[in-house]
Amino acid sequence: MRILRRPKISRHLRPQRPPRPLRPARPASPARPSGPSAQRGPARTARRLRRRGTIALAACTLVAATGMQSAPSATAQQPYITVNDPAQYVNPFVGTAQGGVDYGNGGGAGNTFPGAVAPLGMMQWSPDTVTYQNGGYDYNDQRIQGFSLTHISGAGCGDYGNVPFMPFLGSSPAAYATFSHSNESASPGTYSVTFDNGIRTDLAATQRSGIAQFTYPAGQLASLTVNAGKAANAATGSVAISSNGIAGYTDGGNFCGTGNHYRLYFTVVFDRPFASSSLTGGSLAQVSFDTSANRTVTAKVGISFVSADNAYANLQAEQGGYSFSQVTAATRAAWDGMLGRIAVAGGTIFDTATFYTALYHTLQDPSVFSDTDGRYPGFDGQIHTVAAGHAEYADFSGWDIYRSEAQLLAFLAPQQASDIAQSIVNQGAQSGYLDRWTLANGNTGVMVGDPMAIIGSDLVAFGATDFDYWSLLWESWQGTFKDNERPGNEQYQSEGFVPSDQRWGGSAITLEYATADFAVSQLASRLGDTAIHDVLLHSSSDWRNLLNHDDLYLEPRNADHSWPAFSPTSQNGFVEGDGAQYTWAVPQNPQGLINALGGDASVVSRLDPFFSDLNGGPSSANAYLGNEPSVDIPWLYDYAGRPDRTQAVVRQALTSLYSWGPAGEVGNDDLGEMSSFAVWAALGMYPVTPGRAELELASPLFPAITITRGNGVTINITAPGAADNTPYVTGLTVNGVASNQPWLPESFVSNGGTLQYGLSTTATSWGSAPADAPPSFDVGPATPVTGTITGLAGKCVDDDHSQLNWGNKIQIWDCNGSAAQQWTLASDGSIQVFGSYCLDVKQSGTTWGTPVDLWPCNETGAQQWWPRSDGSLVNPASGLCLDLPNSNTADGTQLQLWGCDGTGAQRWTVPG
Repeated sequence: MRILRRPKISRHLRPQRPPRPLRPARPASPARPSGPSAQRGPARTARRLRRRGTIALAACTLVAATGMQSAPSATAQQPYITVNDPAQYVNPFVGTAQGGVDYGNGGGAGNTFPGAVAPLGMMQWSPDTVTYQNGGYDYNDQRIQGFSLTHISGAGCGDYGNVPFMPFLGSSPAAYATFSHSNESASPGTYSVTFDNGIRTDLAATQRSGIAQFTYPAGQLASLTVNAGKAANAATGSVAISSNGIAGYTDGGNFCGTGNHYRLYFTVVFDRPFASSSLTGGSLAQVSFDTSANRTVTAKVGISFVSADNAYANLQAEQGGYSFSQVTAATRAAWDGMLGRIAVAGGTIFDTATFYTALYHTLQDPSVFSDTDGRYPGFDGQIHTVAAGHAEYADFSGWDIYRSEAQLLAFLAPQQASDIAQSIVNQGAQSGYLDRWTLANGNTGVMVGDPMAIIGSDLVAFGATDFDYWSLLWESWQGTFKDNERPGNEQYQSEGFVPSDQRWGGSAITLEYATADFAVSQLASRLGDTAIHDVLLHSSSDWRNLLNHDDLYLEPRNADHSWPAFSPTSQNGFVEGDGAQYTWAVPQNPQGLINALGGDASVVSRLDPFFSDLNGGPSSANAYLGNEPSVDIPWLYDYAGRPDRTQAVVRQALTSLYSWGPAGEVGNDDLGEMSSFAVWAALGMYPVTPGRAELELASPLFPAITITRGNGVTINITAPGAADNTPYVTGLTVNGVASNQPWLPESFVSNGGTLQYGLSTTATSWGSAPADAPPSFDVGPATPVTGTITGLAGKCVDDDHSQLNWGNKIQIWDCNGSAAQQWTLASDGSIQVFGSYCLDVKQSGTTWGTPVDLWPCNETGAQQWWPRSDGSLVNPASGLCLDLPNSNTADGTQLQLWGCDGTGAQRWTVPG
């Protein structure tokens, strides 16, 4: 089988910037200069959206009622809603106990932590149990060994857990203290527990600092350890003790055994002098207090990745003279402000709590990494400074969050998302490439694909524009040539796939690279760079190289292009999933995939049993919705004419895999990605296509929803009767106009508007017409077009004697209106005649003079043709053009490949 190959093109092709800046760009890191910005609202590419809608919204609010009794008229303006103190619905303990089967990918718990953290906060002060889940805390272990300052929420490996504080009684530290959950509580920004020995600990946090109150029982020696030499993984450190303070640093890292390294500085100030103090090993401070007059000891701590002085400066800037209650109130208000950007009303208390807890977990990472003075340590080991009013961010679980969390962050908080995007740019500039999973200021190399390029493109699509996005395009484009950014890249570029017999997870890597190629192509399009767009749009079809036409699965390939033995439930060639699950991993072109798998009916008949088990694990014939590779799949029904099935499966996933208790997640939360799925599912919408902002639709869980995007744009959703058991859509109006489309265009995300749903307990045919399917982005026209292809002297491209022989000559001939001259430009980039035969490069040749002939359509690179603006037809596998030899217009002259030269022999007029 012949293979789609990346066209031959220089890595030194630079993004095509406009001739003059249209608006000032935010300065990038000093490591490289920033370029001019591009205008927003780029031209659409690939497949045009069918409808656009905009609306200017007046500001009005209404405190949420408990329900909505009847459907509004189609033309009525619905009141916006607000929610009072949404933080009250959050349960930080969700995800701290095992909620699903441990399939070996980080456990069956969410791996979240219950401690004190501000929105996107650097300080994540939380208890660590003796049984150390990767978030530091296991709900089923009622033994706390300390309260450390830093954590990562939901990762599959452990890190951070730096500098645990441990209060104890007497002079001999205990390894741990026991407690009861009845004496423990947590809410956004605060955590509290009383040990069985009577010590009470209360924690609160700002973005870069924290405050603790340790209340000791009367009549006993009140003591505390601060250990800079302890963390989730091996750590070393150094501390210095003053009369009422402790300062120092800790060196940690080794995330997933990768050897990454970071240094965290801290400064602690207590409200009284120490009664005694000692230092062990240079890193373990032990102090005691006189609590005869006041049994509550207050400690304020600042942290920094720059210096101990900066840690103190962060503390002073964010707390100053604030009391514990003032810090608690300020952080609670910050959480209410962020959580309140989505106001829901009318749902059950459990649905409301599950929703806001998921949103809370989504808004924890990536976390602020720069100090209040703007300084942060870069990936090059140097200290950098962000522009005033901006922040640097860290901790990117790239392979996870590109799927839906990055989009949600930009959707709700475009300014913070812009800083997150600039942080990606800075990481690439400082380290020389964009890694897949970064922690603090270091690369880890964990997971596969090229996710940072996708994340950046996602953020721009959803409105993050206040950053140097030309540098994002440049780094993303350059990354397509770098083996450290894209391991296996040489084979991917030359063969169109990564061989699974040469690299672990080769098929998954191929699909990830194709997805990244598409996302970056859309970024290039938004910035007007047609050259990069065209190259990457076509290489985003490399998923076709994994399609085995014998059994219609996307499968591993060997380096010699052979197919190894395959089982759909084998993980060979895949990453945290199997062939049954990865066969659907073409989010950029679901319709092309559906067509390749036999059409709508065939795909629906496969998806229905696939979803008979929603969390079957990575070696299953079923979905694995406890992990990322399956999260897009429920939305594929929207493309296959069965949006009612999307509505049913998404609702079932939301209500069966997520809940409000400690076991409320069935797998790792992965720094908020899996929680973001729950948020989108409850809203009844989802961003399937990477690098785009269309939203595929299911149905809302709540009767009333108002989304305030943080940039003045508001979306109002009403759905009378919405409940767990009413997932089916009977009708929808968009900005007052009836719609049968189970998707929303990018313009709706940009401009806002109103959605009014009718819902039912029984399935309907709403949205099932083929013309209503969401956009899918293939390399050819969205709707195939048929006609003649003419060249020099007005001659037509012709199938010699209308023969359907394999290898039949493709020639030039006088136009005669015959079927042999009726060519169809198909969506997959092929040029077809007689329904199933294609314009083909003989034997997949890549040299000048290779003949062009007729061959059964097989979706290979030998049958891919790019119509260019100069009239040429480029074969991307070879980088050569369709050519009339020697400009010979004599009837019967066979066409060939030749170096693109812009002559009349290569100018063709194609249908459409």
